[in-house]
Amino acid sequence: MQGTLSKLKAQLTQPIQYHLPIGDELVNLNDYIGKQFTLTHTGNIFCCNCGKKTKKSYSQGHCFVCMKKLASCDMCIMKPETCHFDKGTCREPEWGQQNCMIPHYVYLANTSGLKVGITRHTQIPTRWIDQGATQALPLFKVQTRLQSGLVEIALAEFIADKTNWRNMLKGVSDEMDLKAAAQELVPQIQSKLDELAELFGATAIERLDEDVVDLSFPVEQFPSKITSFNFDKTPEVTGTLQGIKGQYLIFDTGVINIRKFTAYEVAFSA
Repeated sequence: MQGTLSKLKAQLTQPIQYHLPIGDELVNLNDYIGKQFTLTHTGNIFCCNCGKKTKKSYSQGHCFVCMKKLASCDMCIMKPETCHFDKGTCREPEWGQQNCMIPHYVYLANTSGLKVGITRHTQIPTRWIDQGATQALPLFKVQTRLQSGLVEIALAEFIADKTNWRNMLKGVSDEMDLKAAAQELVPQIQSKLDELAELFGATAIERLDEDVVDLSFPVEQFPSKITSFNFDKTPEVTGTLQGIKGQYLIFDTGVINIRKFTAYEVAFSA
């Protein structure tokens, strides 16, 4: 089997069900846990947007030209509080309307510890799975991506807004009381929430009362030491699959972040 990689597809089951897209094929990865297989990079990278061959991947699978022109590759995707749609400078206004000017959620998650994050309403629970969260709690529903980013940076003054991927891969975080954490955090940003309500309207930010979502990943054994594979340096990745968490395959020989190598052409053999 040979084709370009895409990010792992996942379904929220107990445990989570993963598939590896290789070209038009889907490999049921859960069936391979405890078994050996090999991924071999052919040396080719094909832009995930235009399909042209590129020597280097930018913004997770794009050629340089597409990276510079697509709104989905703009810096405001990484830093939503810098969204500039309302200034009329969005690279692709129609894309921005469909992806940024829609409801977003601000959430708490237990990944490598307590963190805050945001996601489009269409990406729940996918975003939590991709981050390797073992627990997640939607906290606020807002009307746009910009608003979600502003709430996130307010909360990030008190808790992390990034996952320590190495710690995430070393095991299951201790269970947290996310509701208690929310009760403690929200009052600390109330003045900021009031400011945003005045700026965007009283209904722009809605406080939610949701249940905590628990996530269980298909991992037989967590690595004690993290060794990371890189197709640019090591074209062949082989070993016994011990588990899958987030976008990482955990082998007995090391780990690899599949999302990082989107658009790389690989051959799969088992």
